[in-house]
Amino acid sequence: MTTFEAGDITLRKVRENVWEIPQEGDMRVPARVFASERLLEEIVEDRTLEQLRNATHLPGIRKYAICMPDGHQGYGFPVGGVAGIDAENGCISPGAIGYDVNCGVRMIKTDLSYADLRGRETELVDALFEAVPSGLGGGGVLEGDHGILESALERGVEWCLEAGYAVESDLEHCEDNGVRRDADPEAVPQRAKDRGQNQMGSLGSGNHFLEVQRVAEVFDPETAEAYGLEADQVVVLIHCGSRGLGHQLCTEYLRRIETTHSGLVDALPDKELAAAPAGSQLAEEYYGAMCAATNFAWVNRQLITHRTRTVFADVFGEPWEELGMELLYDVAHNIAKKEVHDVDGEDRELYVHRKGATRAFPAARPEVPDAYRDVGQPVVIPGSMGAGSYVLRGGANSLDVSFGSTAHGAGRLMSRTRAKNEFRGGDVQSELEGREVYVKAQSGATIAEEAPGVYKDVDEVVRVSEALGIGDPVVRVEPICNIKG
Repeated sequence: MTTFEAGDITLRKVRENVWEIPQEGDMRVPARVFASERLLEEIVEDRTLEQLRNATHLPGIRKYAICMPDGHQGYGFPVGGVAGIDAENGCISPGAIGYDVNCGVRMIKTDLSYADLRGRETELVDALFEAVPSGLGGGGVLEGDHGILESALERGVEWCLEAGYAVESDLEHCEDNGVRRDADPEAVPQRAKDRGQNQMGSLGSGNHFLEVQRVAEVFDPETAEAYGLEADQVVVLIHCGSRGLGHQLCTEYLRRIETTHSGLVDALPDKELAAAPAGSQLAEEYYGAMCAATNFAWVNRQLITHRTRTVFADVFGEPWEELGMELLYDVAHNIAKKEVHDVDGEDRELYVHRKGATRAFPAARPEVPDAYRDVGQPVVIPGSMGAGSYVLRGGANSLDVSFGSTAHGAGRLMSRTRAKNEFRGGDVQSELEGREVYVKAQSGATIAEEAPGVYKDVDEVVRVSEALGIGDPVVRVEPICNIKG
C-alpha cells in the first residue's frame, strides 16, 4: 500500500510506518503520521488527521506537523501531536499544549520483588487509595496558603526539597531537574491559582492514576542496569498533571489570545489552535504562566511520591529509603519548550509543542541527566490497566525524525461516553482481579471509562517507535495495583 484514503485526505507512504499529508493550499508544511497500517486504521476513525492538517497552518511551523502512533482527536491539536515552531518569528499555541499543562508520568523504583508483595495487594491498594487524594474537585496532600503556592509555581521541586517533601536525587532524576526557570507566577490568572491551591498532591480524575507494577520483561539488560531496573522488581507509576490550575490557565489565555490576536486566529482553520505571535507580550506572558503551571504539576507528582513512600514504609515496616524508593525519571507530555533543533542544516530555537507526546532525547544530548547521558533519556509509556506499560530510552533517530519525541501512551480508541455504554465498572474490576490486578476508584464509571478495551495496543505503539528509532524498549512492566480518581 502506497497511499491511504481517509475522506478528503490522502496520505502518501514515505517509508515503513511514516505517512504524509502533502503540503497544499495554505499549509505551511506537510504533516506526518507515524503509524503501522493497523494503527492508522484506528487513527482515521476520528478527526485526528483533520486536526493535524489544520496544525500545519500555524505561523512559523518547521519541517512538518507530526502525529505519534498513539494519536487521537484532541482539542484543536491532536493528542499525540508534535510541532516545532520558530521561537523568533513563529507563535505559541495553548491548544497545541493542552488544558492539563505538564500532565506527565514518573516512575519510582523499589528494592522489593513481586514475591515480597504477593498476598498484600489488597492491603496496599486500600492504603494508597486512602492516602492519595483522587477524584474531581479539591483536596490534596497539602492545602497550601498563598506563599506556598507561589513558591511551588516559581521553584517547582526545589521548593519540595526545601520543605522536606523531596530528596536531592528526586531533582537529579526529573526532567529539567523539576523546575522551569522561565516560570512567571504573576502571569498565572488568579482564578487558576484559586483552583490549584487546594489540589496540591492529588491525582484528579479521568485517565490519571497511581499504579504499582512489576518488571515483567527486560529487552535491553545493559540500559536496564543503568536505569536500576531488573526482572520481577516492583515499581510505582504516577500519572497526573496540573489539575484545575492548568485547565483554568489554558481557558483564560485562549480567550485572551482570540481577542488580542484575532487576525492571526481568524486566519487559522480552527480557532481552537489560537496562537500568540512569538515575541508578543501575550506570548511571553503565556509561556511564563505555562512554565509556572509545569512547576506546579511537578510539585503535584512529588507530593504524591512523598505520600506513596510513606504508605510503603507503613505497609512493609521499613523506611522508604531502605526500600530503595528512588525516582527513575519524571517526564512531561503536555508542554512547549524552547529547544534548539536542526532545521534545514541550521540550528534554530523552536517552541517544541508536545501534546500527548514525550521528549525522547538520545545519549549525549545535554538536557539528559548525568546519570543517563551515556545511554539516553528514560521514556515512560503507560498502557492500560490490563496491558502493562513500557520504559524506553530516547532513540538515536529521534532528533532527526520527531524533534526528539515519541509517544506518550497507548492512546484512546473510544470516547468516555461510549466506554461507559460498553463496559460496567464492576465487571471490569472483577475481571482484572481474576488476573491478579487490584483496582480501586471513586466510582464504577471511572473504571468503565478506563477499561483495557478503551485503549490502543500499547505493544504496537512501542513497536512503531522502535522501528522508527525514536524510542528503544528497555523493559515492560505489568500492573499489580491501580488507584484512579
